[in-house]
Amino acid sequence: MEITLKKLTKIFQEKDKDSEVRAVDNLDIIIPSGKLIGLLGPSGCGKSTTLYMIAGLLRPTEGEIHFGEEDVTGTPPEKRGIGLVFQNYALYPHMTVKQNILFPLENLKVPKDKALEKAQYYADLVGIGELMGRKPKQLSGGQQQRVAIARALVKEPRVLLLDEPLSNLDARLRLQTREEIRRIQKETGITTIFVTHDQEEAMSISDEIVVMKDGLMQQTGVPQKVYDDPKNLFVAKFLGTPPINIFKANIENNQLVIGEEKVLKIEAKDQEVIVGIRPEGFNVDPKGALTLEVEAVERLGRDISIIARHPKFEGHSIRVIVDADTVVPDSGPVKMNVRANKCFIFDKETKERIR
Repeated sequence: MEITLKKLTKIFQEKDKDSEVRAVDNLDIIIPSGKLIGLLGPSGCGKSTTLYMIAGLLRPTEGEIHFGEEDVTGTPPEKRGIGLVFQNYALYPHMTVKQNILFPLENLKVPKDKALEKAQYYADLVGIGELMGRKPKQLSGGQQQRVAIARALVKEPRVLLLDEPLSNLDARLRLQTREEIRRIQKETGITTIFVTHDQEEAMSISDEIVVMKDGLMQQTGVPQKVYDDPKNLFVAKFLGTPPINIFKANIENNQLVIGEEKVLKIEAKDQEVIVGIRPEGFNVDPKGALTLEVEAVERLGRDISIIARHPKFEGHSIRVIVDADTVVPDSGPVKMNVRANKCFIFDKETKERIR
């Protein structure tokens, strides 16, 4: 089921104030049928508001929502054919796993034999088939989340919507459950929208991501493409662990200059700029153009993480990731070359990417 959002806008009036908040602002997105799309951004960026408008729980101030050729902007949630999973699971504590999964089918008046068959099928699909007799308090957080997913899937909805589904799980369970969500989505082929503030989560399982800030879409595309080709400084800074290193710099006579060092050749007018270099965007090289002052070296098995400083860096320290066989002194000045494909240049005022 393809989903199209046309100029979707949601405005909230602030209580006791003569002002408004544009939680979602003129959003135009096409979500391809059968894909898993991650809505990604910091708290307050509008991603959950967008999800709730798609679900029908919030009515747009302006714009349209289409499921395929059908305009569902004014359609109530129960008639949209959606399955919704909340971050707090929202299971009925007095019901067993089986009863929780069956509940939507009872509302739809599905015959009992058919309902039981479907409930068991989806419980098996999400890996909780042997837990049907237990109640939620007898389950781990990851198991409860799987019950919530099975309950959403048992209706065989046109669209599956997941709102921060992993935020209440510990790190190990988050990793395991996100892999399961991806597997389930692939097996069912259902169009899925996954809301998260965790960029690693979104990038690891999404076919495409939509990066949002202040209700506006900043960039959309295949996760690795967005990471490798950010359109602006916000996207570059939001994606990546460790985060991108940001320097004040100048373009002078077709040279990128950080401090007093000519780092790269670039054809552009003379100007002050902001430079972002990914941690993996450095090469240790005795003849390198950029000098960093090494403060510490962390050996991480296959990689070495260098913590360094530079007078033009905006932050506490610079992170450099190099291969484990790289020779690096424990402290002192180290010469670096900068890889052009991991070095991004942004306009100082607009923060849009120049190169």
